Amino acid sequence: MSSAETAQAPSPAATIDIDSSRPLSAPLVAEINALCDRLEDSEGGTTAVIRLHGTDTATQWPGAVGIDLVSRWEKALRRLEQTRSAKIVIVEGVCSGPAFEVLLTADLRIGAPGLRIDVPANDGSVWAGMSVHRLTNQLGGTRARRLVLFGAQVSAQRALETGLIDETAKDPAAVAARLAERFGRLVPAELAIRRQLVLDAGVTAFEEALGKHLAACDRTLRRSRGELAPAPR
Repeated sequence: MSSAETAQAPSPAATIDIDSSRPLSAPLVAEINALCDRLEDSEGGTTAVIRLHGTDTATQWPGAVGIDLVSRWEKALRRLEQTRSAKIVIVEGVCSGPAFEVLLTADLRIGAPGLRIDVPANDGSVWAGMSVHRLTNQLGGTRARRLVLFGAQVSAQRALETGLIDETAKDPAAVAARLAERFGRLVPAELAIRRQLVLDAGVTAFEEALGKHLAACDRTLRRSRGELAPAPR
């Protein structure tokens, strides 16, 4: 990666902590939006480090709530997913409920030994929120089918094999801190472009995607030659 696509110095990571047992609530939505505010208002490459944890499976996620609150939650998650900053999650213990849904919006996922991922359910069925869409987009229909139709408890090893987790570490917080410093040197606008290219790849034909990829390549080449202003931070 050229020096034009990296920042001179990273900003401190923005952090948040989410317990798997929490029901959906207005304060939970506000916490996600507040994190997005911090990321969007930061001067430079601030990385989000999100700690997901729990000691038991969430019961009846999202709880006794109305569809309006569910809609606000989904909008907050989409905002987090699309923010230009890099997002790292640390998974410890049981990842379920809100933690599971946040997990699927992250760019990099680091698990602690012994983690378990439980797909959230409501009234005996897997919750039909946008986590179903993300699971299918990220894992493919074959791997997502069983999780979506019947639910499952996924071990750390299985999570690694399927791609729900990128790596495990005895001290995931230390690994996340090192990566946050490294990722903070990336230009957020360029990171966001590449993330979108990845998301589009599964649903866009090669010929249709080619123009977007060539445009991104041309922008990089022209910037490396000094023909473009530095990428916006």
